[in-house]
Amino acid sequence: MARKLLALVLLAAPLVIAQSYGPRLEGFTYPWPVTLYRFESQNQSLEMAYMDVKPARPNGRTAVLLHGKNFCAATWQATISALTDAGYRVIAPDQIGFCKSSKPERYQFTFEQLAGNTHALLTSLGIHRAIIMGHSTGGMLAIRYALMYPSEVEHLVLVDPIGLEDWRARGVPWQSVDVLYQRELKTSAERIRSYERATYYAGTWDPAYERWVQMLAGMYRGPGRARVAWDSALLYDMIYTQPVIYEFGSLRMPVLLIIGDKDTTAIGKDLAPPSVRATLGNYPALGKAAAARIPHAKLVEFSDLGHSPQIQAPERFHKALLDGLSGHN
Repeated sequence: MARKLLALVLLAAPLVIAQSYGPRLEGFTYPWPVTLYRFESQNQSLEMAYMDVKPARPNGRTAVLLHGKNFCAATWQATISALTDAGYRVIAPDQIGFCKSSKPERYQFTFEQLAGNTHALLTSLGIHRAIIMGHSTGGMLAIRYALMYPSEVEHLVLVDPIGLEDWRARGVPWQSVDVLYQRELKTSAERIRSYERATYYAGTWDPAYERWVQMLAGMYRGPGRARVAWDSALLYDMIYTQPVIYEFGSLRMPVLLIIGDKDTTAIGKDLAPPSVRATLGNYPALGKAAAARIPHAKLVEFSDLGHSPQIQAPERFHKALLDGLSGHN
């Protein structure tokens, strides 16, 4: 009986082996070579990791992919392949505080600072006009980038961006960085997987998703877990205190807004009073409201997908993306 139970447990176990990674994801391999952009910021030397993937048959256009809070540049893997196959050059950075980039102990994290860092990286590569695409928290960053450098943004693409509502104004209580840090120290693969299954993938699960769970969880198993948790807490504070929703009307470039209607993401939802919690993260309503406020927006909705449509249904997502960038309806 014991052997049968053990066999069942092994069959149900994740296919990806749990590993420990360094604070900058040392030990985790990205799908393309990683380059470090070295620069000075806030009186310290920092390194911003990025992938620069060039197409076999260039179409002359460049796409910059901005990852979300619980994501890395590597999680854009399928999208990078789809874009480069279509002729786009792709730049996929890890923002400061994330993944393979520097994790400073003291840094004033703002969306303006991250946008400025990204702009400096692109300038160093000779890129002065690009498609800017952001997913999740990367959507908030992409909006800030587009507001700061409007003449350099050919097209803005927002994939299930957070920030379509102001959680503070909606009644989500503030949490100190110290409290957020203690919460982040409790991060585990089980907690990540449970949250992603419910929110990112609309209650579904595919073994392929496990690689991204272990990518994140591995940093919290490793020797740099305290630094990883600390920067994560600082970044959550940035997200909560720096809304972008009030500036949607100032976006002047074409905007492609792609929404998985099963998404329910809302920062601090679990801390909100029950009456408020039930109203947060209503993406079918949030997507339509955002599209109405953005002057040149095209809204694409997937009724059955969650927070990460580019991972959950890559073929459908990439068709919508490439059609949107080429102007096809």
